[in-house]
Amino acid sequence: MAMNTPGAGPSGPLENGPQGYGQRPQDHHPHESQGWWGATTLRHHHPAPARPGGLPFQPVWNQPPPRRRGVFNVILVILAALVVASVLLLLSLSLGPSAFLLCGFLALVPLGICLLGLRWIDRWDPEPRGARLFAFLWGAGASVVVTLLLGTYVVDLLGSALATTSPEVIGPVLQAPLVEEFAKGLGVLILVYTRRSHFDGPVDGIVYAGTVAAGFAFTENILYFGAAVRDSGDAGALAGVFILRGLFSPFAHVMFTSLLGFVLGYALSRGGGNARILGAFVLGLVPAIAGHMLWNGGTLVLFDNFLLFYLVVQVPLFIAAVVAVVLLRRSERRLTEARLGDYARAGWFTPEEVRMLATRPGRSQALSWAASVGAKGDMREFIRTGSRIAYTRQRLLGGRRDADYAAEERTLLEEATQRRARIFQLASAAR
Repeated sequence: MAMNTPGAGPSGPLENGPQGYGQRPQDHHPHESQGWWGATTLRHHHPAPARPGGLPFQPVWNQPPPRRRGVFNVILVILAALVVASVLLLLSLSLGPSAFLLCGFLALVPLGICLLGLRWIDRWDPEPRGARLFAFLWGAGASVVVTLLLGTYVVDLLGSALATTSPEVIGPVLQAPLVEEFAKGLGVLILVYTRRSHFDGPVDGIVYAGTVAAGFAFTENILYFGAAVRDSGDAGALAGVFILRGLFSPFAHVMFTSLLGFVLGYALSRGGGNARILGAFVLGLVPAIAGHMLWNGGTLVLFDNFLLFYLVVQVPLFIAAVVAVVLLRRSERRLTEARLGDYARAGWFTPEEVRMLATRPGRSQALSWAASVGAKGDMREFIRTGSRIAYTRQRLLGGRRDADYAAEERTLLEEATQRRARIFQLASAAR
């Protein structure tokens, strides 16, 4: 790893080597296609601040950062947790303790699969744990309550408007997608307003929306598994429902609601106020509801054979979703490299550090070296700070005005400088 100024400290294996860490970050042409974030790059010219040479910085990690809305976010998590506890208590009373524990244990399997997938999506620039916790709690509790409260009312409205339509179609194909996606989407919308400084683009939207959906699916799976136990009392029926919902389609709800998260995240990356956000919310509900309708109505309206529907429709949709996420993650990496390259030209980072912070191999190599000198924790924070700097700059360039990003930029740059000094201090002591 290299310092900002030559000879300022000991170097690790990340300085200059055959891997190309000494290469200058590539300058991007203004009109080059750069992904979902490229259109915002030149909307507001904001040069990276020049680093004041030789001036020492105070150790900012010893100073707690300003906690805007911190208390409010904690209250939201507590309220959401109380709602989840109430819902689970009602389920326990309805199913009985033994059946509830069995169904809850089985529901943990698809939940674990979904959370592992979302963690993979979120690896490049992880979202705050508190925000993800609220997303899960909203999905597992509040969205279920909203669905139950609105469900009967919406069924009656649809039944009156579509008198000739079968109730088997109105319930699962029309009412459930409308009400459930709206209920889950409310949680994503709350996160837009309470965690907007961490809502950088489509990937963040997918992570938040997917986590809400995973929580909803967890509670819904307990209901479905419990219904199988209560209605048949047959282990075979329970096993069939578990295989169908828990193993064949654990990502179903995640895929639907992630479409809403994608649209909201893209809208936020372009800047704008409440009109843009609410418009994106309504627009994002359309593909989420449509996908849900297709999924629920496939075997009722389109196909008589579930296996055929699964292979022809569900599997290709899942593959398309994975490909889309991979492309979005690649775009995140390019964004990080481009934005940190601006700071490298202003003297805050070396080209070697940009490559280290903006590539998966570079991060892995840096963490491995830091572990050998007892600085792995500081290196991990240095990498995380680098990502936050890149996205803060992107907000500045995109014209986002919902916070003082110039002050946040300066704080993060100082933190990165001090974190680097700490890493070299530990490396020197380890020699």
